[in-house]
Amino acid sequence: MKETMTETEVTYTLEFGGRFCIIEHVPARVCQETGEQFFSPQTVERIHDLVKGGKEPARVVETPVYEYT
Repeated sequence: MKETMTETEVTYTLEFGGRFCIIEHVPARVCQETGEQFFSPQTVERIHDLVKGGKEPARVVETPVYEYT
């Protein structure tokens, strides 16, 4: 079976505490067939620390919100 996973950096987004967070340059293994992203346990811990730690973000962007009605 051919390996379709590649090591790369991705942009990860999540909602936490009623706001959206964008984390850039996150190391991940990405399936070239499906686009599914896989993260090491250390990477997941680092993401949690960044979001929960109260560290000042590198920048803030305005995000439009639409309702699907």
